[in-house]
Amino acid sequence: MKLTWKQIDPFLKSPDPKARVVLIYGPDDGLMRERAIKIAKTIVPDLDDPFNVVTLNADILNDDPARLSDEASAMSMMGGARVILIKDGADKLTTTIKSYLENPSAENLVIVEAGELGTRSSLRQLCEKSKNAAALPCYIEDERGMSNLIREMLSGAGFRIEADALHLLSSSIMGDRARARGEIEKLITYMGKPEGHNLVVTQEHVQACCGDGGAASLDDLIYAVGGGNPKIAMASYQRLIDEGVAEIVILRTLQNHFRRLHYTGAMMGQGSSLESAVKSLQPPIFFKFEQAFKSQVSKWRGRKLDIVMGKLAELEAQTKRTGAPVQTLCAQAVLSLSVMR
Repeated sequence: MKLTWKQIDPFLKSPDPKARVVLIYGPDDGLMRERAIKIAKTIVPDLDDPFNVVTLNADILNDDPARLSDEASAMSMMGGARVILIKDGADKLTTTIKSYLENPSAENLVIVEAGELGTRSSLRQLCEKSKNAAALPCYIEDERGMSNLIREMLSGAGFRIEADALHLLSSSIMGDRARARGEIEKLITYMGKPEGHNLVVTQEHVQACCGDGGAASLDDLIYAVGGGNPKIAMASYQRLIDEGVAEIVILRTLQNHFRRLHYTGAMMGQGSSLESAVKSLQPPIFFKFEQAFKSQVSKWRGRKLDIVMGKLAELEAQTKRTGAPVQTLCAQAVLSLSVMR
């Protein structure tokens, strides 16, 4: 079965019992591992239990395919169901998983962690089409998804966060769920005990605790590209690469910026004023960039904006091809868009 994004959260809380193999795949390793742990804990509360949890590497199963059936059919010495966690899953596992699905365990659950798998991946297609398997994607979250995680974790610790601080933090930690959680936990520790006036996380708190390098560089990049300043755009791009920000995060940040410009223009086309259209954006535009954003709305309209969105979508597809010079392709895109008239 193929899980849509709306089905993912309910599945994580209560996996469909018909799915005896769960494939978790995508470019966000941190999110993939987090979801694998959540699903595994619905079967075995203590994942350090050596009797009920076994971890296998895909290479082990390629050398000994029967090992999967042996582990999955074994009964727990301490009672209860078991979890078989397979690391580094890839298409070379397809035959083994297909054979196992012909007669899977009714109690024990097999979870496969894989990297990014394209639509033509045989392993992904197998799990999407099988009635007794599930394919769960883990794509890099956009700013809205990261904002939800930030609010959830801060609320759980007794804090709330200002809009500008939320934008700054979500922009700076997009790209890896594990790193994002670490940064949010660091912020919670920095805030201390939530009491009195110390209940609201501000922009100053975020800057003091998590720094603003990544967020500032992303903002510098998108506004330099949109504003036609290739020198600043290329310098910002190189700084992001040097800081280890993934190219896909840069691409999707650019896509999100131009998508918001498109939405604002569409709202104005329906009769809204520029001011009200910009105010309707969620998350809101960081106040320091409001004027720059407004000036770019008139520049990027109609056919020109459609061309840009198409180029960015095509570039994202290119970066997923094996052997593609991702960094070079992204740099060329940043330069060409920033000089576009």
